[in-house]
Amino acid sequence: MVQGPVDLSNCDREPIHVPGATQCHGCLIVCDPQGGRVRRHSSNAPDMLGLSGEFVGQDLAELIGEAGATRIRAALDAAPDPSAPALLFDLALSSGARFDVAVHCFAGNALIEFEPPSVEDGPTLDLARALLERVRSEKDVDKLLEHSTRLLRSTLGYDRVMIYRFAADGAGQVVSEDKREELESFLYQWFPASDIPQQARALYLRNIIRVIGDAGGERCGLVPAEEEMDAPTDLSHAHLRAVSPIHLEYLRNMGVAASMSISVVVDGQLWGLVACHHYAPRVLPMAKRVAAEMFGAFFALHLQALKQKRTLDVATAARRTLDRFLRLASQHENVGELLRTHMAEFAKLMACDGIGLWLSGEWSAQGAVPPISAVPGLLAHAGARADGKVWATDSLARDWPDAEAFSATAAGVLALPLSQLPRDYLFFFRKEIVHTLDWAGRPEKIYATGPFGDRLTPRKSFAIWKETVRHQATPWSDADREIAEAARSTLVEIVLRHSELMADERDKADTRQRMLNEELNHRVKNILAVIKSLVEHSLQDGRSTQDYVESLRGRIQALAVAHDQVVRGAGGGSLADLLRAELSPYGGTATRASLAGPTVWLDARAFSVMALVLHELSTNAAKYGALSRPGGRVEVHWQLVEDGSCEVLWRESGGPAVVRSGRSGFGTALIERAVPYDLGGESEMRFEAAGLQARFRLPARHVLSAGLLDAEAGTGEEAGAQAAPGDPLDNVAVLLVEDQMLIAMDVEFMLEDAGITHVITAPSAAEALRRLKDFTPDVAVLDVNLGAGTSAPVATELQRRGVPFVFATGYGDRSMIPPGCEDVPVLAKPYEREPLLAALRELRRQSGGQPTFAP
Repeated sequence: MVQGPVDLSNCDREPIHVPGATQCHGCLIVCDPQGGRVRRHSSNAPDMLGLSGEFVGQDLAELIGEAGATRIRAALDAAPDPSAPALLFDLALSSGARFDVAVHCFAGNALIEFEPPSVEDGPTLDLARALLERVRSEKDVDKLLEHSTRLLRSTLGYDRVMIYRFAADGAGQVVSEDKREELESFLYQWFPASDIPQQARALYLRNIIRVIGDAGGERCGLVPAEEEMDAPTDLSHAHLRAVSPIHLEYLRNMGVAASMSISVVVDGQLWGLVACHHYAPRVLPMAKRVAAEMFGAFFALHLQALKQKRTLDVATAARRTLDRFLRLASQHENVGELLRTHMAEFAKLMACDGIGLWLSGEWSAQGAVPPISAVPGLLAHAGARADGKVWATDSLARDWPDAEAFSATAAGVLALPLSQLPRDYLFFFRKEIVHTLDWAGRPEKIYATGPFGDRLTPRKSFAIWKETVRHQATPWSDADREIAEAARSTLVEIVLRHSELMADERDKADTRQRMLNEELNHRVKNILAVIKSLVEHSLQDGRSTQDYVESLRGRIQALAVAHDQVVRGAGGGSLADLLRAELSPYGGTATRASLAGPTVWLDARAFSVMALVLHELSTNAAKYGALSRPGGRVEVHWQLVEDGSCEVLWRESGGPAVVRSGRSGFGTALIERAVPYDLGGESEMRFEAAGLQARFRLPARHVLSAGLLDAEAGTGEEAGAQAAPGDPLDNVAVLLVEDQMLIAMDVEFMLEDAGITHVITAPSAAEALRRLKDFTPDVAVLDVNLGAGTSAPVATELQRRGVPFVFATGYGDRSMIPPGCEDVPVLAKPYEREPLLAALRELRRQSGGQPTFAP
């Protein structure tokens, strides 16, 4: 027992590894290393094992039987590592009693721990596998933390499960929590390092699992007592080791009656703890304890992998930002202006609250930064310490007292020198940690105070932590410093080489400009040549001046449309868009034409040629063909053939009888010869009595396919892909009634992956009806059989409100469907993501309603 006032010094000196007692939910026997003679035992061992007489000095086999002693000795030989005791489940003693047993050797003793066997749970490996399966696919650290607390609480049955992460200075923060609704929250609260003394942290590294069955229970002393022994028995690795009175008081002050912790060890260091609290005595059986230990080891490995991936992703993103800035700098004459206009991008390189730039005697800043009056002092302070390298501190006020005045907004600073001289800097700032933090629990909550004082309460611990971290920011990590060094190297290189790069870029720009001028000159000459040909051949048609002008204007307009699409479309255009453009002046895409075919993209050459060809076909149809009479129609179908070429069929019907004259005009010649001559394809025109028919084959080298259109051939509607409506599940609120917590969590994860974040889960019909008192979902998923009842009352209430829903059942027929719900869709269990989402989308489409939930 610690004597005197409680402070850091005597807490750290408390010999918690040799308490001389055990917890009383099990019993302990201490033997020689071979498991032979009994040296000590816990005071409750005779009663718990059902034995009488003197234990000390007896052979273990005489006490528990030869069979049990043989198994224990074999286990001792097979368990050389005391941090991983050998486990014997349901070991039978000679008295007929059965126990779960853990054995290990340490400090010259064999320690044998007996616990009542657990018969309520399945095999340990099955339980551990179920736990691991739920988190192994997590790809995000925050989601891993959040889902792990929910999973452990539902599996282990504690009232509160928290994940507690240690900071660099030993203080800890609750970063994830799942709890009973009526309990106050500790989420995101900080506690001082003194709440977990150093020797306790050392034991957390040795014992991955630590269970306290009853914070108010009795201690079972060791027999013989400590003072009768030459040396105390080291219980560092014993599960039953008695708990420090100070820690027990801390738990009782919180109202906690039982607890369990899982150590999270990353890279050999204690990263944090999974802390479980219960408000009534609770002993975790060995099977669940072992499963939790396996989960803790897997959780630590998975967390380490995700942390490394996150570090790599941040470094990769930072490198891309720097590379992008380097490219921009090569084309920019004023580096200072470029830096100032891109400060927001630099602020994303690492976590910070503000960023400042001092360059060429000018200060620019964004976010939480020191006042302008403090900048000269900051420059002098940084110049004295940076020495041309990256310099950082998480407490600027620690060695520069003037910084206390603005610690709330800039307690920590990281400085990047932009030259070898102490002149120009890029600064990153972080706020004081406690600036915006406050206790999140209920103010009226009164904690008990024991003989060691009110310091041992969560609220008092938080106040102590706030006092110890005044004027301090979140520390800069090694990854932050590496990113900063990469940024410094890049920026210094930009400043030093900018003039050289600009000169080189100017030379390249001149070369590119000359090439563009030559290409433009070539294209203009080609266009002028085409226009010259149109002018001459249109005149040779022998038409009137008015016809000549209209024909020439139409052909030049078609060429202009094609040229404009080529420029805007990065060198080509859509065949469907071109047809709509050519037919629209004649009402051809409203009621008198049908277009059908896959999405086809023509390159610049093919697009220009087909613009002229389709213009001639459209104008001829309007003047002499199908579109010149009411009821006439034009059908254009196109398809991609096996060699990748595109075949276009033009059919006219309902127009005047077609008679071909002996001599072909320029338009007809253009239609027949343009595709073969300019593209190397095929053209064919047939003047049938029912109307003109034309076929064109465009070679594959001029064609790209982008999938099939939802064309509506023969309906008279305009072809082309319609804009897809928004997902009917956007912003939808879902009620999920499912009595199995793990299954419910799986469904929630499926819905969350699909972007559905507003999901209310109920384990019973009564709970669902209670939630429906102040909540109306858009859709619902009802498990038919809920164990103690069915979801029929919920279905009735949803039908009354007009809320669509689906049933889910593992039965092979509809025999479990309630009366009156025969038409309700049924999903087969186990749930699968795509059928579930498809069913919900169908419900939304049928209801045609708007979501009630807006994020």
